[in-house]
Amino acid sequence: MNILKKLSIIVFVLSVIATSFTTNAVENDFKSRIEKSPYKLLAKVGGKLFDDIALLSAQERVQPEVMRVLIHQDLMPYIDYRYAAYKILGKYVKTASKQQRAEFVEVMRHYLENTYAQALTQYKNQQVKFEGDKDTGNKRIAVVHSEIVQQGSSNIRIEFKFRKNRKTGQWKAFDMVVEGISLLNSKQAEITRQIREHGLDEVIAQIRDKTNNA
Repeated sequence: MNILKKLSIIVFVLSVIATSFTTNAVENDFKSRIEKSPYKLLAKVGGKLFDDIALLSAQERVQPEVMRVLIHQDLMPYIDYRYAAYKILGKYVKTASKQQRAEFVEVMRHYLENTYAQALTQYKNQQVKFEGDKDTGNKRIAVVHSEIVQQGSSNIRIEFKFRKNRKTGQWKAFDMVVEGISLLNSKQAEITRQIREHGLDEVIAQIRDKTNNA
């Protein structure tokens, strides 16, 4: 894709986001408060994301490149991709160098953006239901349920796993489970095998190449 086309896509998506997002002090205060609850956080962030996708769909602009920019803006600030990357590395976190860990976290961030973007291009403005708010008590891990309602077909069950930051108290998602299949667990099994066979540096290079060519 040429640079002008990339820029036009970015400008278009940013204009969509700008029209659907208010930046006044009241909204910012509300945002800071709901991030203390993973249930309210998912309902707000997910609701905005699906509204933006529906707007793009109405304008027939749901393309992979557009979706990636949208995911980067709407969703990734609430994804704990560093924690997810470390979980995927598993036992190799201890043997990896500081630079290798940093590089793996970065390539996994791009991988997750692409994965969510590809998955959400299948969204066709169906109704999305989010689980109501609950008291998490002293828990640091919470599973929040959601469901995509499809007319004439089975609904799609999606669970989001959230982790609470000890210092800030903020919740961020680190895994998505679709119909019982965990994105994190599936990727961990794949990455563990690849590292064992080819080494971490080669795996990082492979993920980077696939992501750049997606």
